[in-house]
Amino acid sequence: MVIGAGNPFRHDDGVGPAVVTEIETLHLPGVLVAIHDGDQTGLLDTAAAMDLIVVVDALLCRPGVPGRIRRLTIETLADTPAATSSHALGLTDAVRLGKALGRLPEELIVIAVEVACLDLGVGMSEPVSAAVPAAVAAVLAELSRVGVETSAASSPPEQVDHAGYYPPAAASVASG
Repeated sequence: MVIGAGNPFRHDDGVGPAVVTEIETLHLPGVLVAIHDGDQTGLLDTAAAMDLIVVVDALLCRPGVPGRIRRLTIETLADTPAATSSHALGLTDAVRLGKALGRLPEELIVIAVEVACLDLGVGMSEPVSAAVPAAVAAVLAELSRVGVETSAASSPPEQVDHAGYYPPAAASVASG
């Protein structure tokens, strides 16, 4: 399952839904897609029944590099201080709650795109919008890793580094 977390009416927070919309057009067999724009605890019921869930979400970091893409796991989310989120209960908190309740999927991967603006308004910033194809490729790489046929869809991105970041070229942004 691939979930796009975010609200397209909060500028860059729309990156998750934008990526999932692209994934949905590929009609990958056996892959469920959903957009979730509210409290992340609503994902727990769905998550418990899945082997793999890939969540695409906005990540506001200070300082940050808008458009940079990071791969996070259950372990890294559970051990990370909560990042700024436009959701009532952010993904980090939802993972901690899910872990405590035993309601996590077998594997949870978050493709997090660093963003610039979560204010009310429509349209993503240029660096975040430019990162959408690389985020789609990152999701496809995760699905391919577990046996989903994605070869006709896109080529996978380069490997993540030791800190979980994709190389700048894969994220379509310059180092900064």
